[in-house]
Amino acid sequence: MQNSGRPRVEIVVPVRNEEYDLGPNIRRLRDFLDTSFPFPAEVCIADNGSTDATFEIGSLLSTELSGVRIVRIEQPGRGRALKQVWSGSTAEVVAYMDVDLSTNLNALLPLVAPLLAGHSDVAIGTRLARGSRVVRRPKREIISRGYNLLLKATLGTRFSDAQCGFKAIRRDVAEALLPLVEDTGWFFDTELLVLAERSGLRIHEVPVDWVDDLDSRVAIARTVADDLRGIARLHRTLGRLPLDPVRRAFGRPAVADPRTALAARVLRFASVGVLSTIAYALLYLLLRQTMPAQVANVLALLVTAIGNTALNRRVTFGVRGIQNRGRHQLRGLVTFFIGWSLTASSLWLLYTSVAVPATAVEVTVLTIANLAATVVRFSLFQSWVFDDEAPTLPTFEPPAVLDQTRSH
Repeated sequence: MQNSGRPRVEIVVPVRNEEYDLGPNIRRLRDFLDTSFPFPAEVCIADNGSTDATFEIGSLLSTELSGVRIVRIEQPGRGRALKQVWSGSTAEVVAYMDVDLSTNLNALLPLVAPLLAGHSDVAIGTRLARGSRVVRRPKREIISRGYNLLLKATLGTRFSDAQCGFKAIRRDVAEALLPLVEDTGWFFDTELLVLAERSGLRIHEVPVDWVDDLDSRVAIARTVADDLRGIARLHRTLGRLPLDPVRRAFGRPAVADPRTALAARVLRFASVGVLSTIAYALLYLLLRQTMPAQVANVLALLVTAIGNTALNRRVTFGVRGIQNRGRHQLRGLVTFFIGWSLTASSLWLLYTSVAVPATAVEVTVLTIANLAATVVRFSLFQSWVFDDEAPTLPTFEPPAVLDQTRSH
């Protein structure tokens, strides 16, 4: 169907040096909107700092294709491009997607429909929820999952996938939030979602079919460093941002400061840890009367790990009832062994590098390793062990499973 009139949806495609993918994929997107999308929609190519022929190709496309325009932003930065175009849009809903069209376009209607209906304020595609079908390299899968776990552990986020390049927001909501977003690069997505969540806004998630772009030129190391700096900045400044007016403007309920809840949770976790340590020592001494030290140690650790998970489940995280208790215990044991492996591997590395280390050095290494193991265990408890929406293991599917073609 050919859309006409004022667009209800504007889809921004931020690009930088994409002269090869731009033409085929914009044509494919425009064809989908004209034949399979029920709302009037416009495509905006946001060229942010290209030095190749991207802008010239985009200009030709805007002339050739109805419903396609191009904006030139001289400085690079995906966040900068989105902020500028979204701020000037007249559409009811503004969205964006990556130029490689890694996300199956059939997810576009489920993404924007709740926003057009007024049910939700922000919508995101997620590659990490049940129902998503993802084809990508293990390295990127691990980084993505690790990043989202870190967000949950440090900022108390509840959305599942911060960095999927497939998002939409109501324009009135964007007008309220965009002036508060500082980042102009890759962290823009995360910052916008955190501010929306802290304002009590409703974030709708759509499981997507997604195929990794093998030609991706994202500098992973630099992006990770920028994201970590962004998380640290948000942690410092969130309490000072004027989010209450946003919440009141859209009639959303007050949101408790996750930092206060996190502090109370850490205190309960530490208390359970102290009790578990005492129980381990007593149980070890009891078992040691009838069995070798290594056997007594393993059994005491195993029993107290089960008890520790049960106590944290009820006391620290407030999970009641028997539903999913077995799953929680299994994940708790996985978490325990991850923590144990940190201490064991630290000792192995120490004795590999130093034949007879001083006792003080050994104690120092173990102390640091145990602190790291404790932080890891708490983070996993917070973001995975008791999160029943989190999948047990990442899944990978061959490209043939997906009903999606790639144009190059």
